[in-house]
Amino acid sequence: MPQSLHLNQILSQHMTHKTLIKVRGYHLDIYQHVNNARYLEFLEEARWGYLEDSGDIEWFAKHNLAWVIVNININYRVAATMGDTLEVFTRFSKVGGKSAVVTQEVRIAGKDAVAADAQVTFVCLDQKTGKAVAIEGELKARLEQHIADA
Repeated sequence: MPQSLHLNQILSQHMTHKTLIKVRGYHLDIYQHVNNARYLEFLEEARWGYLEDSGDIEWFAKHNLAWVIVNININYRVAATMGDTLEVFTRFSKVGGKSAVVTQEVRIAGKDAVAADAQVTFVCLDQKTGKAVAIEGELKARLEQHIADA
């Protein structure tokens, strides 16, 4: 089961969240390394952990807003295998007028290795209208608080 830990440190001038995930047999493909599609699940788990720890789940629900992923650019670097513990680092890297970007990095604990890294772009959806909303005002301030010295 993934373990979510909030880091009280600033890395690269951004607030960073860390999620730990143990690689299990069902994460592996025929080549005995983590299947590429599993990394998308690991990244999603880490984003949920970030949202839970920051209190954003409640805030977004109160405002009838949801995150909707519109683009993921992922790079696979080094194979992770059964028994590895993955450290998924998540941070906001950009808040724009219509979308925001979360940067994520999957490191293999105990090894100096990055298994994957990704740029995840999302919009905020008004759950009543089903349409994306402009990132401005209180919403912009809420998202920018995740970037140190924004």
